Amino acid sequence: MASIRQNVYPDALPDFRNLGVIARVLVGVNILALAAALYSASSWPQVIEQSIAAAAYLEPLLLAGVVLLYACAPLLARLPYWPGCAAVLGLVLLLAAGSHLWWLGAAGVLRTLVLAALVVTFLLGYLRLLAKAYSPALAEARLQALQARIRPHFLFNSLNAVLALIRRDPKRAERTLEDLADLFRTLMSDGRQFVRLADEIALLERYASIEQLRLGERLRVVWELDTAPPDALLPPLLLQPLLENAIYHGVEPGTGTGEVLVRIELRGPRVLARVENPYYPEHQHRAGNRMAQANIRERLQLFFDAEASLEAGVRDGRYVVQIELPYRSREARRP
Repeated sequence: MASIRQNVYPDALPDFRNLGVIARVLVGVNILALAAALYSASSWPQVIEQSIAAAAYLEPLLLAGVVLLYACAPLLARLPYWPGCAAVLGLVLLLAAGSHLWWLGAAGVLRTLVLAALVVTFLLGYLRLLAKAYSPALAEARLQALQARIRPHFLFNSLNAVLALIRRDPKRAERTLEDLADLFRTLMSDGRQFVRLADEIALLERYASIEQLRLGERLRVVWELDTAPPDALLPPLLLQPLLENAIYHGVEPGTGTGEVLVRIELRGPRVLARVENPYYPEHQHRAGNRMAQANIRERLQLFFDAEASLEAGVRDGRYVVQIELPYRSREARRP
C-alpha cells in the first residue's frame, strides 16, 4: 500500500453549492466590511453609520455574487485550480463593475474593482487553507486507523467458526471465507473516493452474515432498504463501523436475541441512514464507540462540509445512530 506521503492531493476550487461554503462567504465578507468600518471610523456612531451604508450597497451585490457562483459551480468545477480562481475573480469583477456603473456611475469604479479583487483573493485563500486543514491526507490517516482497529477477536472468532464448519458445511465455510476476503479487501482500499450506496449495503450484508455465523440466533438484523437509492454516493466504510458497534455494544452483552435495525431511505434531496440496537448501560465500551463516531463525523465534514450530520443517543431503551447527507449520484458528482 502506498504511503500517505506518496499521495498527492491537488488543490480544487470550493464547491460553491455547498451550504458551508456559502455561509463562510457571506460571513467572511460581512466581517471584512465591519473591520473596514472599525478601521476608518473614529467613533462608535460613525462605525454604525458606515456599517449601515456599506450594508445597503454590499448585501445585494454579495447575494448576487453568491447566486452567480452557485449557477456557475458545475462549470467552475471542471477547471484546474488556478484557472478556476481566475474565472471566479473575473465573474466577481464583472458583477462589481456592472453594479457600480448602474448605481453610482463611472466615478470610483477602479476603487470598487480593487476592493472586490482583494476580498475574492482573501476568501479563496482562506477556503484553500481550510481545505488543507481538513486535507484528505489527514482524513486518510484517520481512516486507516479506523480500518486497522477492526477487532482482532472478530477475525479470530470468525476463523474459528469457519474451521468448525469446514467438515459439517464446507460450502457455507467457503462463502464465509469469501465474505471475509471481500470485507478486508474493502478495508484496505482507497478511502478517498466515493462509493455507491449499493456497494456499501453489500458490504454490510457480508459483515452481518459473518457475525451471524458467530452469534447464531442471538443476532437478528432487520433490513429496511426498500427506498434506499442504490446510486447515491457516500464515503467508504461509513456504515460498516456503525453496524459493527451495534453488534458489539448492543448484541454481544445480552443473553437473548438482540435485534439490530438498519434503515436507509431517500427523503427528498437527503439520504438518511439509521442503525438501532439494544442498549445495556452497564455493558457499554464507550471509548471505542465514540472513536468510530468521531471518525465518521470528521469524514462527513471532509466530504460534505456542513451539509451532512451524525446524531447518536438513547431513545426508548435503544441506542440510535442516524446519518443524514445530501443525495448525490454519479451523474451529479463533481469531477
